[in-house]
Amino acid sequence: MSRFIFDGYTFDHTSRTARFNYRFDDSSEKFTEVVEFADGDNEYDHEVLERVLGLAHMVIGTSYYKTFPTPDVELQSGEIDEWQASFLNKIYQEGLSQFAFENDLMRADLAQFSATGAAKAAVTYDGSGVVSLQSGGKDSLLVATMLEEKQVGFSSLYISSSEAYPQIIDAIGRPVRLIRRQIDRDALKRAAENGGKNGHVPVTYIVLAISLTQAILDGKNTVLAAIGHEGEEPHAWIDDLPVNHQWSKTWQAEQLFAEYVQRYISPDIHVGSPLRVFSELKIAELFAKKAWAKYGHAFSSCNVANYQQGVQNTELKWCGNCPKCANSYLLFAPFIAPDELQSLFGGQDLFAKPSLTDIFKGLLGIDGFMKPFECVGEVDELRLAYHKALDSGYSPLSFSVPASSFDLDIHYAAQEWATRMLQ
Repeated sequence: MSRFIFDGYTFDHTSRTARFNYRFDDSSEKFTEVVEFADGDNEYDHEVLERVLGLAHMVIGTSYYKTFPTPDVELQSGEIDEWQASFLNKIYQEGLSQFAFENDLMRADLAQFSATGAAKAAVTYDGSGVVSLQSGGKDSLLVATMLEEKQVGFSSLYISSSEAYPQIIDAIGRPVRLIRRQIDRDALKRAAENGGKNGHVPVTYIVLAISLTQAILDGKNTVLAAIGHEGEEPHAWIDDLPVNHQWSKTWQAEQLFAEYVQRYISPDIHVGSPLRVFSELKIAELFAKKAWAKYGHAFSSCNVANYQQGVQNTELKWCGNCPKCANSYLLFAPFIAPDELQSLFGGQDLFAKPSLTDIFKGLLGIDGFMKPFECVGEVDELRLAYHKALDSGYSPLSFSVPASSFDLDIHYAAQEWATRMLQ
């Protein structure tokens, strides 16, 4: 049986470039991901940076491990204790659950990490300042808007495969830190030609680890994601393994990541989402009230039109044919007039599109259709959104949707420090 090896990493302090290396022990194929961080001339904490790079090395590995998944793994960049082993098992099992589902794998087929020794304890850190992750979507733009309301200083951060990024981020009016992530596509292509598998990875963890690295290079101590209450509703089960599209966006995952930072990097660093307390539907309402006037015709949450590898996304668009478009249409319909919302989709009424009927059934839990593997709202809140949309003048779908007692104003568990930032 093959073994996946985390083959170390390097960091060039002059160019601020990291190289993360991986391989399988029964193959000559090697993988190297290169991440180029934003320039700067400030001093930074080298010891804390090294610990963050170690975390990034472990989570980025999912992109290459998935080609030939195996229970047997080996870390060559340092020892891990039992807590870290459990943490990594969560990432490589729960975090790869959609991948496992789509490739007919069981939990036992996925990575099984074990403790190898005593890990280094966390250290003190005296950095300060806020980095806010940006995508050009509603959630991250809402965080930026609410930080401005509270007069909290921050820099925007975007991770790209090129020098381009959505122009809407410039409209925020804050400094933009651009990170270039170069996935080893050539090696992944060769692996695929040799029978390698493909599928979804816990990308939010990868983004957080890379963003935290930039924060340390910039002397900052707070990294803000923009994630509401989502990802908690499994799409399916593989025995005891819940199948989630984006486990790394769940509340459990945020807590684990934050605890890792506190245990092994520094208790003086904070990573989390100030939107965690809100449902997706509440976030849509807040965006409509606070941010629509400025960003309503320039943002997008459509992955198909904007966030595929190699797609030019300086100006964001909507495809009007995918689950994310259907989900966004549902979420915003209660709060945005039909003509205004439909103008984002070329004047189309998405409820009337036959090609979206089965997608809406999946989103709304109708006729046994599975919820799409996308970052979408939960069934009850989307049902409430639909009925509120009908009350706001939208035409109905071609099928009946049960009523919902979902509480739009419910507050979910969240990290207190993050919630306080927007209060």
